[in-house]
Amino acid sequence: MRTSLVLTVTLVLGILIGPYVSQVEFFPQAISASENPALRSGDPLPENIFIELAKVVNPAVVNVAVSFAARGGYRDPIFDLFEQFMGPQGRGGGPQQRPDAQGLGTGFIIESNGLIVTNNHVIDGADLIKVQMINEPGTYHDATVIGRDPRTDIALIKIKSNKKDFPILKLGSSKDVQVGQWVAAFGNPYGHTFSMSKGIISAIGRQIREINALPFIQTDASINPGNSGGPLVNTRGEVIAVNSAIDARAQGIGFAIPIDHVKDLIPQLKEKGKVVRGYIGVGIDEINPRAKQALQLPTMEGALIMSVEDGSPANKGGIEPYDVIIEFNGKKVDSARDLGDAVADTKIGSSAKVSLYRNGKKLTKQVTVTEPPEMRQRWRQARKPTPESNRSPMNAIGLDVIDYSESKARELRMPPNTPKKPIVVGVQDGSPAALAELRPGDVILEVNRVKVSTAADVAKNLQTGSNMIRVQNGNQVGIVFLNIP
Repeated sequence: MRTSLVLTVTLVLGILIGPYVSQVEFFPQAISASENPALRSGDPLPENIFIELAKVVNPAVVNVAVSFAARGGYRDPIFDLFEQFMGPQGRGGGPQQRPDAQGLGTGFIIESNGLIVTNNHVIDGADLIKVQMINEPGTYHDATVIGRDPRTDIALIKIKSNKKDFPILKLGSSKDVQVGQWVAAFGNPYGHTFSMSKGIISAIGRQIREINALPFIQTDASINPGNSGGPLVNTRGEVIAVNSAIDARAQGIGFAIPIDHVKDLIPQLKEKGKVVRGYIGVGIDEINPRAKQALQLPTMEGALIMSVEDGSPANKGGIEPYDVIIEFNGKKVDSARDLGDAVADTKIGSSAKVSLYRNGKKLTKQVTVTEPPEMRQRWRQARKPTPESNRSPMNAIGLDVIDYSESKARELRMPPNTPKKPIVVGVQDGSPAALAELRPGDVILEVNRVKVSTAADVAKNLQTGSNMIRVQNGNQVGIVFLNIP
């Protein structure tokens, strides 16, 4: 319930280049489509393959220039990525105080009306977005955000123009890409506009969940800051992935988002401006050794169900607290994050088969995945403390519990959906309750798998030795283990 994540890889999104680069402009030789009038994205290419590939792809690639107004100081996101993996770097980890800042990235046009795919981290928080095309040196088009999805780092932007004949790139398929396949990366590395690099597919299915929910395609085609959002294409000029990240510790290790996943996102981003994820209405946690022992589980793989919302898809499907889900909709679930990803990626309205452990037995359930409900409003108005009745101090273990009351819930600013269960109001430092990580404000739901309604129920169901207590704090539910000598 209360754990921390330690990351061990060093990755940097190929993102923004500061003002010292953005003030240098390049005006490449314009490429005329008449030089290859019959050559289009997706056509077979001749022996001088990469020369012709550049002629096919570059006209539909755009440089993306963004600017950010000052909001109490600017911080280049590239430093956030370094610090996420390596800790604060320089200047005490503080923000860079600048009145404003610019950055550069890449995108590519997928519809003739000027619709562009890029990375979310390229345009995230931008106050102004402008794009430049290779055949219009010195000309910048205004662009606006159509939709964005931080979870997958994909965004759609659109050129503000009534023009209907922008050059486009064909979206290929990433399903059949193979290690060793030739590819080319296009973009705006370090402000060197309309650059191309070639290489091969180095690996597929790279899971780096610290920075993206989707598996990456790995390539040794050079990708640098500024390439983010650019296309990774095959030798037919078809986009097979979107350049997104690099491994800062190495050369020739870049990562791109498979285009098949991107194609699944585009309709929702165009229609709703965001991606609506699947929802089943459960609170989940990882399985630790003590939970494995207490629940008599065969392994620590799976997602432990901490809570099930009333009336939710999980509730209607027969999912219960203490269930351990090991498979969802055909996907193996090794961790709580696996379950979250599996649910989020399941089509809304579809029925999902769920395999789980309950009381040592393996069961199968069916759950219909729905859209998530609107976030509930929290109580924010504080109240003066009121005297509590039905108080049950457990001095021997350093725990002070009271019966639920509306006044105490308001005083502690608990959400309106807080269960009317005993509330922890005091924990003595160094006590067994403190070692179990019980905290004031915790609502006790069950003690040793027995539901409790009053503070007296809590005291009655505690026993010498190990106790498993299910608690809720805010909207988070978890299990703590209290050892009573």
